[in-house]
Amino acid sequence: MNDEVKPPPEPLFEKSPRASAEAREGEHVLQEDSEPYSCFSQRQRTCISFIASFSAMFSGLSSFIYYPSITAISHSLNVSVELINLTITSYQVVSGIAPSILGDLADQSGRRPVCLIAFTLYFSANLGLALQSSYTALIVLRCFQSAGASSTIAIAYGFIADLAPPAERGSYVGILQGFTNSAPSLGPILGGVLTETLSWHWIFWLLSIMSGINLLILTLIMPETSRRMVNDGSIRPPSFLNIPLFSNLRSSASRRCDAEVARKQNIGFPNPLNSLITLWQRASFLVILVGGIQYTVYGCLAASFSTLMIQLYSLNYLTGGLIYLPCGIGGIFAAYTSGKLLDRDYIRTAKRYQLPVDKSTNDLSNFPIEQARLSSVFPLLAVSTSATVGFGWALNQHTSIAVPLTLTFFSSASQVAIFTVCGTLLTDLNPSQSATAQAGYNLIRCALSAGGIASLQALINAIGVGWCFTIYGIIGAICIPILMVLRSHGMQWRTGSHSPHGCAARSKRRLARSFTVRHDSSE
Repeated sequence: MNDEVKPPPEPLFEKSPRASAEAREGEHVLQEDSEPYSCFSQRQRTCISFIASFSAMFSGLSSFIYYPSITAISHSLNVSVELINLTITSYQVVSGIAPSILGDLADQSGRRPVCLIAFTLYFSANLGLALQSSYTALIVLRCFQSAGASSTIAIAYGFIADLAPPAERGSYVGILQGFTNSAPSLGPILGGVLTETLSWHWIFWLLSIMSGINLLILTLIMPETSRRMVNDGSIRPPSFLNIPLFSNLRSSASRRCDAEVARKQNIGFPNPLNSLITLWQRASFLVILVGGIQYTVYGCLAASFSTLMIQLYSLNYLTGGLIYLPCGIGGIFAAYTSGKLLDRDYIRTAKRYQLPVDKSTNDLSNFPIEQARLSSVFPLLAVSTSATVGFGWALNQHTSIAVPLTLTFFSSASQVAIFTVCGTLLTDLNPSQSATAQAGYNLIRCALSAGGIASLQALINAIGVGWCFTIYGIIGAICIPILMVLRSHGMQWRTGSHSPHGCAARSKRRLARSFTVRHDSSE
């Protein structure tokens, strides 16, 4: 499908040499004199994004660090492995629901207090898990652990939407994806080492120490960034809960004595159904669908490590954890590079349609953001599909272990890059409700992933591992026509304009009028 639209060959207004010079000057003025998107400095924004991304890492880490200890916990508590698996199922169920509540609350009351609530809950649950030796306590506290940890990803996207304009947002989402995708490789290794050398209780002691330190950092220096409350960071929050104990990361404007104080917001009871509103928006629904499909394939590949590869290649628990390293390394590498690529594609799209790169606004009504974000996604989908199919047949033929590990590097790298694209575009489409939108995304992808993983073993038993992952590869390839439709019609659904031509025309006419006014005033 050829959905690319070339810019209009003819200019929309005549340009004399003097007008051209003024146009260049006017474009420079547009970018230099406009208000900054955020009053936070570049250093502050980088630090805040790193803290938020590190906090989001605990969601995946709590899940993957637990897997190597399943057998040890079942022996210690004298229960079956099936009952221990119920603690994984309950963790996943809560992780799909909790962000819908806390994400909506974060959009209403601010990022900082909800982040503190989530981590206080998470730290307390880890401390209880480290001290308990009861199956009932294990399953209940794992639910509380999931409620605290799973919400941090949605909140982190909220911080990013507050701090980064669309032109720079890809890099910040890349940082977030880099942290969250380090968990699948680090978690199993840490869990295996602690279970083998100390005790499975030390898994939760480690998480208690790490989360306690992070909670202290959040309490001391993490500022409020919600644009609903502090706008661009220049307004002082109304509540002490939104103000950190130290002002290192607060914007200089909000620290001034004469800084405006925000009025107290009316906070409604968090409604988990608000996260599903984004599903009624066609563009957001397609982004969530693609992200959910790719996350399902990603989850099935990861799940097969702990069963198929350990069984086929006779691995112990420690080496079974090490096989996750290529997956994690590929994910971290792809997260960083894809974030930079998204920013580059944004600028290239703006130049292609002769639109200004305005870093002072969230307004994308005159910008083809769907084309910008999806410019480089199709080769990634091709790599993901090919690597997934190849992984299945490599296991089917029992090749050297290097072959499936290499394929998992490429499949993970391409899928994490696709996650970065989907997460960034969903934030672009829902900038004022970014945490709520990400919570809806989390709910759908968890549901799809749970279904895919549940059918994995049955499908392998029925048709074999090669054909099983061929089917999953084909399901992943369905994302290609879906994203082609979104790239072609997304802007029309969002603005009513059939093509970026209308945006370019409106932008040029507005720029021309501003030049005329400036020229007349100068005379």
